[in-house]
Amino acid sequence: MSMRKINYITAIIPLALSLNIEAKTDNLVTVDDETIAKQKSSLASNTKNKGFGPQSPRNIDAKAGNNAVVFNTAPAANKMNLCNIHFHKNAEHAGGQFSKYAGNGDGHGFQSGYLYSGILTSKESQPVSQAVCPSKHGRLQSGDTIEVHYVHSSAQVQPGETLGACLSESVKNPQLRVETQVYSLVNDDNALNFNKLTSVAKQNNYYQAPSIPNNTGKPVVYSGSTTGPSYNEAGSPFQVTWSVRPDVAKVNIKTVAKWCEGNEFKEDHAHGVRNLVTNLDLLSPIK
Repeated sequence: MSMRKINYITAIIPLALSLNIEAKTDNLVTVDDETIAKQKSSLASNTKNKGFGPQSPRNIDAKAGNNAVVFNTAPAANKMNLCNIHFHKNAEHAGGQFSKYAGNGDGHGFQSGYLYSGILTSKESQPVSQAVCPSKHGRLQSGDTIEVHYVHSSAQVQPGETLGACLSESVKNPQLRVETQVYSLVNDDNALNFNKLTSVAKQNNYYQAPSIPNNTGKPVVYSGSTTGPSYNEAGSPFQVTWSVRPDVAKVNIKTVAKWCEGNEFKEDHAHGVRNLVTNLDLLSPIK
């Protein structure tokens, strides 16, 4: 589905699931711990006593949360419409098999987040020569970790660009659900095909992504928000039901490159990550 040309959607696009940040840069300046601490302090002060709901991303292995804002859990994904697929360079969430911290990055979403904590073979991690999902910040490479967000909406919409595709002129506050899978990019033609993993089909009158892995552990479901580095110091006002699989799947990096060359979501690069939310006042309890 093409982007809906309405002012409401235009207004929220910068607030979406980090849809304007890229992948890797060769000349990255890494910020110190104090910079990240200041960002987290600003987030705390900018949201304190202002009624913000629970935030994302979080460590899915940590169940505690003190945020008092409650909203209904979104329906199961098969009762909603898939509206967007995009991915982030490094996992935004932590826990499960992606618990290795990538570092502070540049303070704007690049080269931070979490990495696959498993071990790849020398063949799997062998670099590829082609430019995979290139952007002004670089490209993806074998051994990289990505977190894919399969965004679903309760509105009657079709798959399309950005979070705007999840809204309609008829329903401007749909329930949102993000089915989440972390992948390790490997140089292996026998690994999973990203084009299949992101294929779209209509099932029982709902747009679906039928090939989301179902063998990567029981998803951790929790109440949160939209993500992305634009929220490092500001609270997200959007309510999202997250379903995060704890295990990592390996995907053929060449198929990721092919997907970036053309897909119905007009995605051609990896997006950046929001700082992990650790403030219990901004987290919902995981049941």
